[in-house]
Amino acid sequence: MLLENAISRYYERLGPVLRRLLPEPENGDGPVFSPGIGLPELTPAVREYFAASDMAHTPLRAYRGRSLALLDLMRNPATLTTKTFASLVIVARAVRFIQDTGERVTIVTPSSANKAAALRDAVLRAIEFGLVTPQQLNVVVVVPVGSTPKMRDSGLFTDPELRARNPIAVYAGDEPGTVKALAQSVVEGHGRHIRKAVGTNLWYTLRLENYLAADVVRAFAEAEFFAPADNEPRLHVHAVSSAYGLLGHAYGHSLLKQSNTQRSLPPRYFLVQHLGAPDMVLSLYHGSAAPEHAPAYAYDPDSGLYGQQRDQRFPALTFDPREILDTTFYTRNPVTSPRMNELIREQGGGGIVVSLYECLERYPYIRAVLGEAGVGLPADPRALREWSLIMAMTGILNAIDRGLVQERDILVHGSGSYASTGYVPLPVQDMWPVEDESSLKDVVLKASGL
Repeated sequence: MLLENAISRYYERLGPVLRRLLPEPENGDGPVFSPGIGLPELTPAVREYFAASDMAHTPLRAYRGRSLALLDLMRNPATLTTKTFASLVIVARAVRFIQDTGERVTIVTPSSANKAAALRDAVLRAIEFGLVTPQQLNVVVVVPVGSTPKMRDSGLFTDPELRARNPIAVYAGDEPGTVKALAQSVVEGHGRHIRKAVGTNLWYTLRLENYLAADVVRAFAEAEFFAPADNEPRLHVHAVSSAYGLLGHAYGHSLLKQSNTQRSLPPRYFLVQHLGAPDMVLSLYHGSAAPEHAPAYAYDPDSGLYGQQRDQRFPALTFDPREILDTTFYTRNPVTSPRMNELIREQGGGGIVVSLYECLERYPYIRAVLGEAGVGLPADPRALREWSLIMAMTGILNAIDRGLVQERDILVHGSGSYASTGYVPLPVQDMWPVEDESSLKDVVLKASGL
């Protein structure tokens, strides 16, 4: 099942969703700017702008008596991740504000790469389809240095004016998550000054509600096109850093239930993480993400691997107990953990942590299964730059093998997958190094003052 332009299909529902999520008045005059919750009229140009929001539902090969299916949220070739959906709605709100007021907006966002790429693509689409001009809307992103290989070429880079107005800042500090504090401090501490200096409103978009508002379309599409059986619980599997996507699906399901259009059992959620940031799984089972809750690994000189048998929810084998499988998943102690824990305890589900060794061990099988569903993976896994989908598949297959899940209806949310052969990476020398709040402020000021 292919659903083209999912956002346009459910566009009339998004306004009420935004009003529920962001009920406070937002007119741009508060201490921290927001463009408000208005969306532009769904003109032909706006509909074309949202055309990147395709999604697909495809059955997968059954595994040990389980029915597996893929929710493919990676169909925008300019991003190949689910971040497209939220980014399109976020930028659309900025467009409506600009159309109503004539004022300028500069989006400032931290990212491990995928949010940044998606927001850059959404801004470019808004410009290309004539919704705003390059002078009215721009975006400044700040990413950890380890994520720079994921930043991709686009019209925001090839056009000299757009490149200057939409820079990529790179933070090389030891803790990748510092990019969040840097971006937020610039917007909150210098937003008013920059508005007076160059006449633009700084918008820090990394807020949970901004993402829930778009991710509800997953639940709407599920209810309309591939609903579970009324008496059969469905397990939703997702590789997560903060689980925004699953929380958006859960919120959408709750809205359908309130409107009496949802008769299926409550969804169950299964979190997949990696050893570099297993905080949500630790929090779910231990009440905190303290490192001492993770199992200790012992080195085996015969195999050259580290192993443990104490906790089946952690990898049995790994190349390195501290490995970072994918820089996308960098969030430590996410504020979303308590809500996700509550959902799983009330409705069912669980979580698991995977290693690179396990993903590579499963890779040939996963590649074959996904290939049958029309999702191509490179023959050489070393070409992968985004491991979200492989992590999710590895996690659920391991969980089934280890008897950690009982559900027979399993939906894997395909949130991201791309390889080095699928895009042109941006040269690091064309990005802007930042060390602190002051240096990032200078980048924002220069870009917005052009």
